[in-house]
Amino acid sequence: MTTSAPARSRVSGTAADLAVVLAAALLVVASAVVGRALLAAGVDIFLPFPPLLAEWLPHIGPGTPAAVVVAVAVAGQGPALAHRLPWERLLATAYAAAVAWTLALALVDGWRRGVVERLTSGEEYLHDVPRVTDIGAMLSTFADHILTDRPGFWTTHVGAHPPGALLTFVWLDRVGLGGGGPAGLFVIIVGASAPIAVAVAARALGAEDLARRALPFGVLWPGAVWVGVSADGMFAGVLAWGVALLAVGAAGRGFRAGVAALTAGVLLGWCLYLSYGLVLGGPIALAVLVATRNLRAGVLAAAGSLAVVGAFTAAGFWWFTGFERVQVIYAASIAATRPYSYFVWANLAALLFAIGPAAVAALRRTRAVPTPVALLVGAALAAVLLADVSGMSKAEVERIWLPFAVWLTIPCALLPHPRYWLAAQAGLALAVNHALLTVW
Repeated sequence: MTTSAPARSRVSGTAADLAVVLAAALLVVASAVVGRALLAAGVDIFLPFPPLLAEWLPHIGPGTPAAVVVAVAVAGQGPALAHRLPWERLLATAYAAAVAWTLALALVDGWRRGVVERLTSGEEYLHDVPRVTDIGAMLSTFADHILTDRPGFWTTHVGAHPPGALLTFVWLDRVGLGGGGPAGLFVIIVGASAPIAVAVAARALGAEDLARRALPFGVLWPGAVWVGVSADGMFAGVLAWGVALLAVGAAGRGFRAGVAALTAGVLLGWCLYLSYGLVLGGPIALAVLVATRNLRAGVLAAAGSLAVVGAFTAAGFWWFTGFERVQVIYAASIAATRPYSYFVWANLAALLFAIGPAAVAALRRTRAVPTPVALLVGAALAAVLLADVSGMSKAEVERIWLPFAVWLTIPCALLPHPRYWLAAQAGLALAVNHALLTVW
């Protein structure tokens, strides 16, 4: 019996997908072997389980049953529901599933260790919230407390970021949502919305069918392990909605489209004050404008961003001064003993844990993605590569690169046998969260 051409094509495609995944797995193994060799040689790379910042600790927790149920439900029914549900109901269902998945994964470590304590350690944002008694004074003197050789310096994560991240948690505290529990849930609620925003952006750029098919992969992406709970998960949500609203504004007309573009600019401007690294999200937003060629949307978005920049500058915080001082403390931190020659490629191995085997296999199919959406994927990849070669991201990128990694789920829409690939995504996330104790 001869095999038809379409069948041969499907087989060939699957074989190539599996070959790419195997190559990625070999990269992960190599990074683990070399990382352990560095540790044995006395090199302080500060990674108990290279290439991840985690430690070997097999365990189960209260979130285990819920995580398994969500994984089975999404892998089994997600593709069919994505095809038939009305768009608004699909987004609501996907968001509920993404929140449930992310929270359940966090609860594998228990409520206190998995949620409450994530943002309350001596290196995290909530540690410094009580210091902020006057927001205006905090903003005007923020850069004075970045360098660690001066009295009253900020804790690690506060000083390493612009003041917008700390300000977010200060506002939560002021409205009665202080403490690790509310802050952790807030991060999950915002971060879990990132895949929804990615789908909204893809649909706005004319690829609704692609957005629908990619959405279950966004829900079950392994990056959810670090979305719950790290502030970088929240950053991913803010950047994703900034890009999505820009796509909505650039693809539409009239007053509502203008409001969407202006709001997008505000969110994108706010990203600059959440993390210095989010400046690399600029190419993703620029990809929208290149795809739509909408000058009006670009001008409105620029106006919104400049309003945010102007507000922080008027309050006394100059972004470039903060970034300059952060480079000083970064050079004197654990980064000084983390060899660039290792992390420039081991970082990519760590990223593989966040995007999962489905995204690894699907990236080679990006050329078949409609051009406007392919530009988003290409821009996200460019952001990752720029961050990598800069040397400002040595390790811990499984969480730091979440704002870029979530866009790499888009090509998963083109994978054959989606249920199997979704099961692989969920299996990786469950394995990581149950075998390892992640720091974030």
